[in-house]
This record gives sequence, C-alpha cells and structure tokens, in this order.
Amino acid sequence: MTQREKKSLTGADVIVETLEARGVTHVFGVPGAKIDKVFDRLLDSSIQTVQCRHEQNAAFIAGGIGRLTGKAGVAIATSGPGVSNLVTGLVTANSEGDPMVALGGAVAVADRLKSIHQTLNSVEVCKPVTKYSAEIDSPGATSEVLSAAFRAAESGRPGAAFVSLPMDIVTGEAKCAPITLSTFVGDGPAPERSLREAARLINSAESPVILLGLMASKPQCGDAIRKLLSMTTLPVVGTFQAAGAISRELFPCFGGRVGQIANQPADTLLESGDVIITIGYDAVEYWPSLWNGGRDRAIVHVDVMPANIENDYVPAVELIGSIEETLSALSSLLHRSQLAQSSARLLRLIAEDRQRLMKEAATKSGVPIHPMRLISELQNMLTPDVTVCSDMGTCSMYLSRYLFSFRARQILISNGQQTLGVALPWAIAASIVRPHEKVLSISGDGGFLFSANELETAVRLKSHLVHMVWIDGSYDMVGAQEKLKYGRTSGVKLGPVDTVKYAEAFGATGLFIQRPEDIAPALRNAFETPGPVLIGVRVDYSDSVKLFERVHESAII
Repeated sequence: MTQREKKSLTGADVIVETLEARGVTHVFGVPGAKIDKVFDRLLDSSIQTVQCRHEQNAAFIAGGIGRLTGKAGVAIATSGPGVSNLVTGLVTANSEGDPMVALGGAVAVADRLKSIHQTLNSVEVCKPVTKYSAEIDSPGATSEVLSAAFRAAESGRPGAAFVSLPMDIVTGEAKCAPITLSTFVGDGPAPERSLREAARLINSAESPVILLGLMASKPQCGDAIRKLLSMTTLPVVGTFQAAGAISRELFPCFGGRVGQIANQPADTLLESGDVIITIGYDAVEYWPSLWNGGRDRAIVHVDVMPANIENDYVPAVELIGSIEETLSALSSLLHRSQLAQSSARLLRLIAEDRQRLMKEAATKSGVPIHPMRLISELQNMLTPDVTVCSDMGTCSMYLSRYLFSFRARQILISNGQQTLGVALPWAIAASIVRPHEKVLSISGDGGFLFSANELETAVRLKSHLVHMVWIDGSYDMVGAQEKLKYGRTSGVKLGPVDTVKYAEAFGATGLFIQRPEDIAPALRNAFETPGPVLIGVRVDYSDSVKLFERVHESAII
C-alpha cells in the first residue's frame, strides 16, 4: 500500500487536485471560515493563491484569464456575502463568453435550511447568471460536480459556472478521486447540406456583408476568418468584442465596429447588405432590432450554438459546429472574386472618413485633452506586444469605435453587461497571462473606483501594467444620454480624486498628463517603470453627446 493510499483525502484535497489536473495555475479570491480548508490545501499545491480586495474583482480577474487563455479562470469566496459579491463577475463572464469557475463556501449540508450565520441558497442565487450552478452534497460527488462545472464553462459558447462547497464536504473524508476529462472534445464543421445552402445564398446575393461577433475574436476563429477572406471577397463589420479579428492586410474590407446605437459608418455598410453572415455573434452585443429591425433579408448564422430566435433575427440557415472548421469548409464553396459596387463605394467613403478623422484627432491641442487626441496617440503605440483593457463608460465608446487592432484579443471590451470596473482586474489577468507584454487598462474616473482597491493586489503581484484614468468628474456616458432625453443631467456629478496620491498610497507609481504633447512621453515612461503605474489625465467630453446621436446615412454617402 502506497503512502497516498494510507492517507485519506479530504474534499478539499480532491478539489485542489482537480484544479491542478485542469491546468489551473492561479486562483483569485477572498478567504473565510467556510472555505478556509481549501485555502489551506492550496498552500501545498502548484497553484498560486491571489488574495483580492473584493470578490467581485476576483471574479473579473478569473473571467479575464478565461478570455485570454480559453481555459476557465477560477475565483473562490466564502459563504453568504462572499458568494453574492461574485455575482456581478459571474454575469459579466457569462454575457461576454468568458470561461470561469467560481467556488463558494457554504454551511454544512445539514444546516442549509436553518437560519444561521451566512446561510444562503447560493446555487439558486447564481443559477440565472451562469451556465451551470450546483452544490456538492455528498463526499462521492466532489469530482463529478467540479468536472461538470469546468466542462460547462469551457464548452460551446463559454461562460461562467458556480460550485457550492459545504463546509462538512470540504473538511470531511472524500469518497472519490479527481476525474481527468478528455482533451479531445470538440465539434466538427456544420453539416454539408447546411453549408451548401449557405453558399448558395451568399453566392447569389447582390451585396452580402459579414457581421463578426464576440466568438470571432478567439485566435483560432480569427485565423479562420482571415483565411476565408483571403479566398473570397466580402465586406466586413464587427461588434466591439470582435476587435482584432481582421488583419491589417484585410483592413480595406473592414467597415468598422458597430454596437449600442446604429449611428456609425459601419452601420450604413451593414444596412446595405441583402444577405448578412453573422460569425460568432450574440444578440446581447448589438440588438437585432437596432440593425435588422423590419428588414426582410436572409441571415446566415455561423456559431457553436443555435440562434436565439426573435422577431428581427430569424436565420435562413444555421451553420452550427466548430466556427473555424465550418469557415474552412464554407470557403471552398464561395465564389465571389470582387466586392459589390455599392459595398466598394461605401468602404472607400468609410476609409476616407476614417483617415480624415484620425488626421483631425492628431491636431487637437486643447486642455483638457480631447478623447480623440488620446485615441490618436494610443493608436501610434498599439504595437503587437501591447494588450489594452477597456472599462465601461464614455472612454469605452471612443476606444471601441476608433482604436483599431489587428491581433485577436488584443483589446478587451465589455459589451454584454457593460460592467463598470472591469479594466484594472482584466489588466491584472493580462499581466499574468502575458508577462512579457505591455498591458494598458483604461477607465473613467467613475468606473475606476469600482475596482481601484485592486491596485494593491497589482502592487503585491508586481504586475507590470499601466492604468490610465480619463478624468472629467462625472458619469459622462450616462449624462450624455440624459441630455439627449431630458435636456439636463441628474445623479452624474462626482468629486475629485488625486490619482497620483492614490497610486503612491498603495505603493504604485503615479503620473499625470497635463498637455497633449505629454501623452506619448508619459506612456513610454510608464511602460519602462517596474510595477503598476497609474496615469491621470483630464479629458474634454464636450463632444461626447455626439456619440449617441443618430446619424443619417447621408453623413457619409
């Protein structure tokens, strides 16, 4: 009998060994009495435990790990409010298609119906915001439930999973061993009959247009899209989360990004299509009623999941399976050697408009600094070794629309729930996954304080990241929309925060940009400085209301 066989394993042992078997290298969380046995066992494992300052941010970091690697990141929290604090991170990951598994402590199984300290039906709390939510309610079920959670989080359209860990299950003797899941699970291409029907629709169309969604920005999908477009000629637009799917060489065929409100030049190109090919698209990114409302045109839906049918999204054909294998099979069936005249004209006008806009942006010299001048400077420094994480707010509208990337998952954007506070936690995730790259996260002064406490976590980890705060003293994105609706603002004004002193209080480096010509030197200095750097910059959002105004197509035609 081996030494291992002599020693009985606890539930916590099996949990930690299962995480190791899944290739987990880090867990992020906040400890507590109901989950401390797992924290204790993690000390003796190969996994690094990262204590966070709030469970919500732990979930954001885990979701960021999932988006960047394709493998589930792991967050861990104690019972009661520890679990409920995870919920915003769970729903964000689930909406964004980011694989993550959250582990939550719980009272003993025998006490779960009693009114005692930190009792919470956490499974039911998390069920609406996850793909999978379950409790391990017997010593023999530990491996099964954990394995099911990882499979749910990583398969199909990825998302969040939650596992409740009752204290007696965790501390008691386990009656199971870790389960090793097959690494050869995956879908093949869509059926040939569906592929041929899709090809028929696209080949016979007058002006088909591709709409890329969040799954298109996965590196494997991005490669398949680029191969497809190298073999056939089609115009492309993308949602915010599809950033980076199109290569620089294919940029002339790219009309731009769409989302939130149908007022972009790319919306005109999307409007012109008589057949729309959606690739990896989820309606949560850009509501079909905004871009297809009242339209009678064929939609080809390419995804790992069947479409959610609604009045304005009823595909003529669905290509369900591996996106990359489906696109590979479809490409050989398509025969379009040139763009439709209408598409070519619109793309030419969009390119001219884009060039004019960026030329004007580079000359904006006012103080406070115009967001487009910041975009111009950021575009110049966005080399392939830079990762950008965008928070939600007016800053994200500028970044999503005007900052272009040619590398899959180089720019991380929240568009499903549009959650405030994700940028800094995602940057911490990026600094772990891509330790030799430059990492830049950007937030407004409203979103910054939703997760600014994790600056201490970044300092402790010696994360090489730069976080930039665009300061205007308000929730400007909300205020701009209120002005359009009611002619005035309400509940949006904020007090000042000294970002330099804030950084120094946590042991980070603080910088402040005073003038437009200081942007590039400040960023270079920040990237050369070891550890986290916080940069503040006052911005002029006087034009931000224009982001939400509807623009008639004659604006670019």
